Amino acid sequence: MLIYDLDIPALINLVKSWGEPAFRAKQIWTGLYQNFWQSPDEFTNLPRSLREKLVAELCFDVLTPTLKLDSTDGQTRKTLFKLPDGRQVEAVLMRYDKRRTLCISTQVGCAMGCTFCATGQMGFTRNLSSGEIVAQVMYYARLLHDEADLVTNIVLMGMGEPFHNYNNTMAAIDRLNDSTGYNFGARRFTISTSGLVPAIRKFTRERRQVNLAVSLHAAEDALRGSMMPVNKKYSVEELIQACREYVETTGRRITFEWALVNGINDTPEQARKLAALLKGLLCHVNAIPLNPTTGYDGKATTHERANAFKQILEQNGIPCTIRTRRGIDIQAGCGQLASRVS
Repeated sequence: MLIYDLDIPALINLVKSWGEPAFRAKQIWTGLYQNFWQSPDEFTNLPRSLREKLVAELCFDVLTPTLKLDSTDGQTRKTLFKLPDGRQVEAVLMRYDKRRTLCISTQVGCAMGCTFCATGQMGFTRNLSSGEIVAQVMYYARLLHDEADLVTNIVLMGMGEPFHNYNNTMAAIDRLNDSTGYNFGARRFTISTSGLVPAIRKFTRERRQVNLAVSLHAAEDALRGSMMPVNKKYSVEELIQACREYVETTGRRITFEWALVNGINDTPEQARKLAALLKGLLCHVNAIPLNPTTGYDGKATTHERANAFKQILEQNGIPCTIRTRRGIDIQAGCGQLASRVS
């Protein structure tokens, strides 16, 4: 059993089953999430017999870093982790001025098959457990803590479709958000989905404070379907309707992600169609020039075309940001993560 798979009630039940008082579970919880201890040996506030039980019954070595790559500017680090079953995932730390953002994976591979995404190109292997998701965060939280720094934002935009692993993703967020543990604010999480409409509606009903981002990339079915197979099941119209329901129910702004591919979806025509599609919706478009992957021939838009795209949206009242690409030299950018190393 992975230690990070346990929430506090499960941990209390476990230590009680060992004949220990409930407060021992809270000591373990604090050690994990506030002191960033990663081995039973560090829990010196526990009796030796209990530490031995932890060693015998629980797995603390949830992730084994097998490769660390730093971008040439020193602002981005990508880590390849081996999981207990030998599978591998990647996660990324990005440093922006005062922000320290983690890009976390929720699956080994991805079943969505988006043509421009390295994870989609590798196919789906399995879901991560909630503890395997949590462990990625705690790895980087520990690293930053040792530098007298801390995580400021967590985006679930790494390998996998978070809403395809809905329960484990939400359990991981709840565990990290727990006020008695890591206490990471809900509004500092962002979940990115390729557009699983039923999951968006479920997320809407839960009225969480977690931010929602939707990978859109095209404003019409024919083009989006050629880039994102999920569109064949949930059309652009269905997706935008679910997004409108989300905003109306929660009052929260939604972000639309748009990878700008030269000559494909960076045209004035697509910008005008997108503006019409999003008219009246509390939203923001987060556009980024396409990051290269070996399995897709498309090229990134130019600076001039990106700015023209942005200008058309803003003239139509749709806020838009052109994001700076980060970590491209180590394949750590959006759409570049995969559990293989080139």
